[in-house]
Amino acid sequence: MTTETAGRTDWQAWQRSWDRQQEWYLPDREERFRVMLDMVEAVVGPAPRVLDLACGTGSISDRVLHRFPDARTTGVDLDPALLAIARGHFADEERAEFVTADLNDPDWTARLPHRSYDAVLTATALHWLRTDALRGLYGQLAPVVREGGVFMNADHMPDEDTPRLDEAVRAFERSRKEREKAAGVQDWADWWGTVAADPVLADAAAERFRIFGDPRTGDHFSDQVQAPAWHVRTLREAGFAEARPVWASPSDALVLGLR
Repeated sequence: MTTETAGRTDWQAWQRSWDRQQEWYLPDREERFRVMLDMVEAVVGPAPRVLDLACGTGSISDRVLHRFPDARTTGVDLDPALLAIARGHFADEERAEFVTADLNDPDWTARLPHRSYDAVLTATALHWLRTDALRGLYGQLAPVVREGGVFMNADHMPDEDTPRLDEAVRAFERSRKEREKAAGVQDWADWWGTVAADPVLADAAAERFRIFGDPRTGDHFSDQVQAPAWHVRTLREAGFAEARPVWASPSDALVLGLR
């Protein structure tokens, strides 16, 4: 990966490398983004104010701003390395802004520049929260979504009622990943190793490791990942008027809550 151009950090290259690493885990990643943005347009229109929750490098913001020229986005995350890439990538984009905040802080919403948003979107990010923390977060998010607005969470949401099917899917995915890894695709640990070795990002990576632990030791999924029905029920309990899955793969789902 080329990370410098004429002596300057190539933030776009970092963004592309992040996307490719994520696609190794989620080959249907762009499809879930497409459905997510379709639902945004269907419910709140083509000029949304969007909160990109646990934004990472800003993958959702990037797709929102490309699709909707009149959109505005706020990305919020705690990871200093991913936020450095996001801020570099969007340095010339006046429609995007980023906020450092810890979603475990009960007052994190006070750091947002706006009191409410048309849409709050997140993908492949909240699985690290345990059940009680995620339930609490959903309760915090309900007031952030304006009346008639939407919240969407795309993440790993397995269904424990289909164990044989789940094992077949896992075996299929292991085979695919092995082929792609042999072809040189970076996984989570490899990608973070590249970040840590980069002189521009090394300090931010070290701070990230201090906050979250060293990601080079493997994947970090909570052992309390919930099925779509749990998310639907919990969103309704949190104050969303309607909630249901709007997309699913054999292992993941996109759940929407309507205020």
